[in-house]
Amino acid sequence: MKKLFLTFFVLSLLTPSFAQKQTNKNKKAVIEHVEANYKNLTELSDKIWSYEEIAFQETQSSAALAEYARNNGFRVKTGVGEIPTALVAEYGSGKPVIGILGEFDALPGLSQKTVPTKDPLHEGAPGHGCGHNLFGVASLGAAVAIKELIAAGKLKGTVRFYGTPAEEKFFGKLWMIRAGLFDDVDVVMDWHPGAETKANVQSSLALVDFMVEFTGQAAHASGDPWNGRSAGDAIEAYTHGINMYREHIKPTVRIHYHIQDAGKVVNVVPDYGRIWVRVRDTKRTGMELVYNQVKKMAAGAAIIANVEHEVSLISGIHEVLVNRTGGARLQENLEFLGNIEYTEAEDAFGKGIQKATGKPEVGMDTKINPLEETQEHPMGGSTDVGDVSFVAPTIRLSATTAPKDTPWHSWAVVACGGMSIGHKGMAYAAKALSMTMVDLFEDPELVKEVKKEFKERLGDYKYKAMIPEGPPPLNTGY
Repeated sequence: MKKLFLTFFVLSLLTPSFAQKQTNKNKKAVIEHVEANYKNLTELSDKIWSYEEIAFQETQSSAALAEYARNNGFRVKTGVGEIPTALVAEYGSGKPVIGILGEFDALPGLSQKTVPTKDPLHEGAPGHGCGHNLFGVASLGAAVAIKELIAAGKLKGTVRFYGTPAEEKFFGKLWMIRAGLFDDVDVVMDWHPGAETKANVQSSLALVDFMVEFTGQAAHASGDPWNGRSAGDAIEAYTHGINMYREHIKPTVRIHYHIQDAGKVVNVVPDYGRIWVRVRDTKRTGMELVYNQVKKMAAGAAIIANVEHEVSLISGIHEVLVNRTGGARLQENLEFLGNIEYTEAEDAFGKGIQKATGKPEVGMDTKINPLEETQEHPMGGSTDVGDVSFVAPTIRLSATTAPKDTPWHSWAVVACGGMSIGHKGMAYAAKALSMTMVDLFEDPELVKEVKKEFKERLGDYKYKAMIPEGPPPLNTGY
């Protein structure tokens, strides 16, 4: 009798959400579904890893995801948002509509074998240096797990997978938003491969991409240089101005540039030059101030070199609008799932990556991080998920797919994404995402609270995409 009373007393101390997870058959079902389909998901991820397709050229990757969705009973629309490689896969009907994001583009020049030292698989080819071969697959795997519950009558509503191309450049989600594809979604799930596992309740950096072109007059560099007006001089003046300006911007600002053309040969005064410029800040308002100043500087550089110039907007993205309500529920599911477990061989692979990249050889970070306080000015990268978060509440996850301190956008991430370290993180993400979607489908109050926080954080801000008029720039490449 005492033992029974003690058991009852201990159970009474458990939070309702924890007790519910102990007995939630739907969460158990999605975990088991992901585990049962681990081989299929891994094979799909490895296909996309091998395709090595960059922004707006992800033809094979998009087709593979669409085929997997169709084979699992989804209604699939391809070529949405005027983007041939964008897709939406949907199952069910009615409310709530729970969306989940999936990316699948690679980065130029990062091809790599699945070994812990730099060794290109195809010299000079792209590679998945941000883990996007894992991203889209885990999200679709989670969506399929939810679909099975809807089909069985255990959940009601609509699950929707968004296949979103060109996240690394151009930011395909912006055109998908413009096409109205997020207008009726209640909550969106998102994750990203990383070196740690946590509910992501930090924002990102707002960003703007633009191209500056200078046009002058060609001439013989020795015979009659006085007849030339050098676009190369304009680019030099422009980059010099940007670099002087760095002293006078806030610490949260980042400015990058890539000189794409400053002449072809040494004995010709170049009449054409082109430079790709990127400005970031933790808030879009701060980014826009710097963007406007750097545009003015392009005009000054043109005056210095006596050439003409043109500034062309590529696209721009918002910082992420955090949702802590959704993050807290995701955190509970992470703690229930526990740590990803690695073999000795996987830990040794991770240490090999760390050795090759000059990091402490500590292996894999296995812990589940506690829910963080949201910082006002977090530093890091940028994502077009930010724009989605300004049109729909967005819950975000980071799952470990590479060893601690791995340099992102590097060959090291590619190596891990094509082997078991990446595969385990992918499966873990699919479980955590689908468990949190179960919560959203089962708990209307949770959806209401997530949407309430979204509206409070959005305030009276009216979202407007920072993209040029007309169709996406599909054929401009890098």
